[in-house]
Order: sequence, then C-alpha cells, then structure tokens
Amino acid sequence: MIELDDDKARLQIDRVHQWLASSYWSPGIDRDTVERAIFGSHCLGAYDGGEQVGFARMITDHATFAWLADVWVEEEVRGQGIGHKLVGWFLDHPDFQGLRRMALVTADAHGVYESLGFHTLLRPERYMERLSSDFAQMLKVAP
Repeated sequence: MIELDDDKARLQIDRVHQWLASSYWSPGIDRDTVERAIFGSHCLGAYDGGEQVGFARMITDHATFAWLADVWVEEEVRGQGIGHKLVGWFLDHPDFQGLRRMALVTADAHGVYESLGFHTLLRPERYMERLSSDFAQMLKVAP
C-alpha cells in the first residue's frame, strides 16, 4: 500500500536528486539546487514500505497562487495511479484551498493533470517567462 507523507525529514534526498537529474525538465541538476528547492517548497513523498517511490512539490504563497513541480513516480510502479494521488493530495489539502490559480508545465502527462481539473492556458498571450541562459540553451537542444 502506498503511503503519502509531507514530512521533509523522511524524503530520500539522494533518490529525489537522482530522479530529477535524469528528468527531461532538469537534466543534470545539482544536488544543492534540489535541496534548496525542497527547502523552499511544500514537498510530498510516496512510500512503499520504507522505500520512496514518488515525489512532488508545490511552490506557493498560500494565498493566491501555487506552482506544481517535479512530480515523479519510480518507473517500476508507474501506472498504479501514484502520480494522480500525489497531485490529488495537494488539491485536497487545506493549505491549498481557495487559491485562485495553480499552474504546472508538462510534456507528457496531460491526461493525468486534465483528469484533476488542469487545462491548457486560457490566455496564453498573457503568459511570459524569463529563463536563465543555461536553461534556455538546454531547452533549445532538448528533444
């Protein structure tokens, strides 16, 4: 049975770092950056026994806006609804009720997020971003 827990002390940082460093959205990310991201976010782990098999984090002001990031499920347990449960946990959590907007970026999990009420941007012409030069370069060469 999968257990969800937002106790940061329980996170297996080496494992989370390995997952994120191998992801398409943060390839090669250094451990220090992962640790700082965890420190500044509300994080959630998914556990099967004592082993961490999933991770997600929410960056928020706890009043109007939240950004969902770094949703990861260990490959061996994908397809069991763990990603859906991780995201649903945040959507149901009292700290995230009443927010006007939650956002995320995905290249391959649109169906998961749509089933939880996310949709494409209603006004994409209003959305802007500023990327570091290294990240922008990575995106230009990424598949």
